[in-house]
Amino acid sequence: MSGHSKWSTIKHKKGAADKKRAKVFTKLIKEITVAARMGGGDPGANPRLRRAIDSAKTQNMPKDNVDRAIKKGTGDMDGVNYEEILYEGYGPGGVAVMVECLTDNKNRTIADVRYIFNKAGGNVGTDGCVAWMFDKKGVITISKEHADEETLMEVALEAGAEDIKDEGETFDVLTAPEDFDAVKDAIDGAQIPCEVAEISMVPQNTTAVSGKEAEQMVRFMEALDDNDDVQNFYTNADIPDEAFDAM
Repeated sequence: MSGHSKWSTIKHKKGAADKKRAKVFTKLIKEITVAARMGGGDPGANPRLRRAIDSAKTQNMPKDNVDRAIKKGTGDMDGVNYEEILYEGYGPGGVAVMVECLTDNKNRTIADVRYIFNKAGGNVGTDGCVAWMFDKKGVITISKEHADEETLMEVALEAGAEDIKDEGETFDVLTAPEDFDAVKDAIDGAQIPCEVAEISMVPQNTTAVSGKEAEQMVRFMEALDDNDDVQNFYTNADIPDEAFDAM
């Protein structure tokens, strides 16, 4: 399992106990606002907005917060105009990293992102330097406590999923981005709870890191996650479970 997949699952499990809950809400509000600005305020006609609202629901965000974010995006309320930026680079051990940001100040954001990379012994690269190593996919992570492989294959593959991967304690259902909503609806309809459901950048191959580099990688991901302008990040690092134990 890539470092990003492990990170997404761990963040979900921390859930309401996470002291960074307000920071999570801030990032979700940004995503809802931008999604509504780009595709309109109707989640039925705006898949990105629908996914953002679903993510907000899993974090128990109050409906008023969601409604205000949509209105800011559609222009019905005053709000900040955020810009989407993608940075690519290399983390500890030379692993590939992609960082998606939403910002109202590009200069601040690139300075912060460069600092985080440099502190971890990595560096921000040029556009396209690592993007070719990733494929855009829908990823739906399901605990083995909630579904066996045969049931999941019957539900997900029939709905259009491309593959189901055994990741130890979980299954990852992979879809083409355009089939994500149909597969997610089918899984929800079968009353199978999802730990993570998102459009992600899935690495074609992973690079193993261990020891000090693995610990550096976890601290690096924590620093990215703590930054208000960073919405998502993806890596091809294969990180051993023990490196996450201190989280």
